[in-house]
Amino acid sequence: MSNFMDNFRLDGKVALVTGASYGIGFAIATALAQAGAKIAFNDLNEDKLNTALEEYGKLGIDAHGYIADVTDEEQVNGLIESIKADFGTTPDILVNNAGIIKRIPMLEMSAADFRQVVDIDLNGPFIVSKACIPGMIEKGHGKIINICSMMSELGRETVAGYAAAKGGLKMLTRNICSEFGEANIQCNGIGPGYIATPQTAPLREIQPDGSRHPFDQFIIAKTPAARWGTPEDLQGPAVFLASDASNFVNGHVLYVDGGILAYIGKQPQ
Repeated sequence: MSNFMDNFRLDGKVALVTGASYGIGFAIATALAQAGAKIAFNDLNEDKLNTALEEYGKLGIDAHGYIADVTDEEQVNGLIESIKADFGTTPDILVNNAGIIKRIPMLEMSAADFRQVVDIDLNGPFIVSKACIPGMIEKGHGKIINICSMMSELGRETVAGYAAAKGGLKMLTRNICSEFGEANIQCNGIGPGYIATPQTAPLREIQPDGSRHPFDQFIIAKTPAARWGTPEDLQGPAVFLASDASNFVNGHVLYVDGGILAYIGKQPQ
C-alpha cells in the first residue's frame, strides 16, 4: 500500500528556480531539494551565484548555478541546454522567482524604469516558461510556479510597474494552464504577502527615534497574523504545487499573506 505522503516527494525531479541566490527563491529551492528534487538556479551576478552555491553546500544541497538573464531569450535557451547537459534532462519543475521592484511615484517614474520592471517580472517568466514547456510536453508532465504578489490583486502608491507586471503574471499563469493543461502541465502561482527579505528591508528599518517604520506599522496593522512573513512560510506551498499532490490544481494563485487580502483592517479604537 502506497503512502499518501509520498505524493509530496520530488525524488528524481529537476527543478529550475530563477533568481534563487537568496531570499524567497533560496528558501523555495531549499525546500524542493529537501523534498528530493535536484536544483538548478540562475543569477546575473557571478559573486552572488558563488556565494549561493556555498550556502547551498552548507545545507548539503548539490545545487547547480548558471549565469543567465531571464529577459534574454538566447541566454535562457542556453540555460535549458546546460541543465539538460548537466542533469541529463530538462526541468520537470520551474519556479519563476526572479524579479525586481522599483518604488517610484508614477509621475516620477520613467518609461524606461517601468519597462525594466515589466521586462524582468513578466516577460522573464514568459521567456523561461516557453523554454521549459517543450521538455515538459515531451515528458508528459510539468509544474510551473509563478511567484506573483498581492499586487497581482491590489494597487498601491509608488509600485505602478510592479503591480502591472504581477497582475499580468497572474493572467499568464491562467493562460499557461488553459493552453497546456491537456499536456498534464500544471501552472499555478504563489502570491507572497509582505515577506522579510533584503528587498523589503528598507520598509522595516527602525527610525532615528527608535520607532518602527511607518510602513512596517501599517503592515502589522493590516495583517491578521500581526507579523511579516518569512521566506520559510512559502516552502510548504511551493512543495505542494511542485508535487503530485497538486496534479488537479491548475491556474490558481495561492496567496501566502497572513490574511491581508481577507481583511478590511482594524476597527478604530
